[in-house]
Amino acid sequence: MNRVDFLNLKNSTWCPGCANFNLQAALVQALMNLRLKPHQLAMVFDIGCVGNACSIWKTYAFHTIHGRTAPMAIGAKLANNKLTVIGIAGDGGVYGEGIGHLIEAARANFNITLIVGNNLLYSLTKGQASPTIEQGTKTKSTPDGVLKTALNPLTLALSAGASFTARGYTGEIAHLTEVFKQAITHSGFSLVDVLQPCIALDKKHTRQWYEQRIYKLDKSWPVQNKQKAMVKTEENNKKIPIGIFFQEKRPTYQEQIPFLKRNPLVSQPRIKRADFQKLVTEFK
Repeated sequence: MNRVDFLNLKNSTWCPGCANFNLQAALVQALMNLRLKPHQLAMVFDIGCVGNACSIWKTYAFHTIHGRTAPMAIGAKLANNKLTVIGIAGDGGVYGEGIGHLIEAARANFNITLIVGNNLLYSLTKGQASPTIEQGTKTKSTPDGVLKTALNPLTLALSAGASFTARGYTGEIAHLTEVFKQAITHSGFSLVDVLQPCIALDKKHTRQWYEQRIYKLDKSWPVQNKQKAMVKTEENNKKIPIGIFFQEKRPTYQEQIPFLKRNPLVSQPRIKRADFQKLVTEFK
């Protein structure tokens, strides 16, 4: 397998030098390293810059409406639990419009991977403030500065029960590749928050800004210690850690549904019309 097996060779809508190219490169490399094939993947994309990759991937791919990446990915996994399901969205879609879906996905421990390209803005619509941007930041939608505190997605995901939480940075492709590999192979809900500068609209959070703050969690980091993970996720601005913060093994939602243990839902016999009518009558 190589890059062209996963991606269409067509022009992207991303700006030249966009960090989404790095995110995509890391994900392709992770999938190749895991020896996954395109037909084994279902990918769900949100609206936004990162979501425009839907037409590039040669996998089962679905371009959903804003904020609904998680429930669509969950639906795909419930329908065919043999597929590796990956959701790809921006910080606005997951941490803004889709925040409730993120919490429920974490609580239930659905076996999907949710990758969030976090550039602190709604960049496709010209740079409005997203929920993760710092308080006081001036944008086109907040000319007097953001009045709310910044949302910390990893802290939120941990408190909601996510069994895998990680952060990557698009300037560290090799490191991001390894994070993706661990997230995809994890059995349960995986959130990977990917920090990325928007070179077109954000003149503050540049590559230089991130590189002065980013550092990698040590290999000895205790990924099973949730309390330490919660504390570590609170580091920001002056020091920004990247890596796997927390990982635990617990039953997934799908593993607790008896009839899914036999075969994927798509492979099971369809209900007969007569039986369906009995079911309808029962609930009248």
